[in-house]
Amino acid sequence: MGPIYHKVAIITGAGSGIGREIAILFAEAGAKVVLADIDEKSGRETYDLIYNARREVIFVKADAALAADHEKLVHAAVSAYGALHIAVNNAGIGGPIALTGEYPVDGWNKVIDINLNGVFYGMRYQLPAILESGGGAIVNMASILGAAGTRQSPAYVAAKHGVVGLTKAAALEYAAKGIRINAVGPGYIDTPLLKGMSDEARRQLESLHPMGRLGAPEEVAELVLWLCSSKASFVTGGYYPVDGGYLAQ
Repeated sequence: MGPIYHKVAIITGAGSGIGREIAILFAEAGAKVVLADIDEKSGRETYDLIYNARREVIFVKADAALAADHEKLVHAAVSAYGALHIAVNNAGIGGPIALTGEYPVDGWNKVIDINLNGVFYGMRYQLPAILESGGGAIVNMASILGAAGTRQSPAYVAAKHGVVGLTKAAALEYAAKGIRINAVGPGYIDTPLLKGMSDEARRQLESLHPMGRLGAPEEVAELVLWLCSSKASFVTGGYYPVDGGYLAQ
């Protein structure tokens, strides 16, 4: 039996990259997985990978920027499996690249809506359901840019800093109620978002990490699995980089 055997877990942004690897790893660990993504095609592809491995899984098309979609997602999980024990609020976007004084307002709003408001909306509906199910764990996907800045991504940096703060506030509220809440801060990870990048740009990203390479999605997924399992039973309110040493500089 895996470390989250028979637990019901929501993963947002499960259609590709880190979200897909988390979903696959959770399913392999015995969880009943509830996948969410705004991209139905990629979400269905993740569903097929898990279903064809004879694991328990459902897919719900959902927009992380809409509170009603998070409510729908939690309802779908409880309707399908009778409970909710784990949630991974992973959905996010990079947004425009521009100086703060030139940053497009609509771009700012979209990044904040998905990357920060989407995490709040998720927890807003996940927490009551997890409480009703007897407790569990939530992991919110932040970034190394939840603890550091970078140029020309003010919305992303602000949102990810906000995710870390929101995680700490909620963790304090629910620590004595049987729900552990943590944030994970990936460095630059080799996902489809980096497809099309030039070799020179890729080498530049790699050089930012003392380990001299990009991370792999499964390396992030392993940390998330541990944080959601009983092996992390005394771990809450934390921010955990998985960044090849980026933040140690």
